[in-house]
Amino acid sequence: MQRLTLRTEPRQFLGLLWLLLPLAVTAALVWYGLVHTPERGHSLFAAHGPHAVVLLKTQLGSALMGLALIQLLLALWMYGRLPGLRAAPHRVGTVHRLIGVVAFLLSVPIARQCIIAYGVSLTGPRQALHSLAGCFLYGAFVAKVIVVRHRRWPGWALPLAGGALVTVVALAWYSAAFWYLNGFQLPGL
Repeated sequence: MQRLTLRTEPRQFLGLLWLLLPLAVTAALVWYGLVHTPERGHSLFAAHGPHAVVLLKTQLGSALMGLALIQLLLALWMYGRLPGLRAAPHRVGTVHRLIGVVAFLLSVPIARQCIIAYGVSLTGPRQALHSLAGCFLYGAFVAKVIVVRHRRWPGWALPLAGGALVTVVALAWYSAAFWYLNGFQLPGL
């Protein structure tokens, strides 16, 4: 009788560890948001008061959503998925990376204010969706960076990581900025 053994190559093991990093980032943010005592009066830049802070976060979040959509279109262009357009010039990849950096930097003050002022709230469907999407956003960002930097991943990994990132940005925007712009109502929730 032949024994079954689990043989793992060192590279496969490292690949598994890299997969755990986005999960660890997400879990750490959820944990912090759950145990942190919210500081409701926390300002964002110079905006004080709930209305001013929510308005500023709505504006910044909408800009972030716009950048995420531009990122999606640039990625589709780079991979030849936009009908009628020729192959993207090399500079499109550079623009894609620069917009990604700007989007990440734009997201940080929004997320910082959210997690400090509100923590992770699971009290209602909108709050839970927004809180979890915000935490998953940074896990998805880490996953995308890992996939981009490690070229040995399967071809579907980069579109999956990029798509997940755009999706969580859209969910965070829908459950906060759109909610605010739509008179504090969300269709579907």
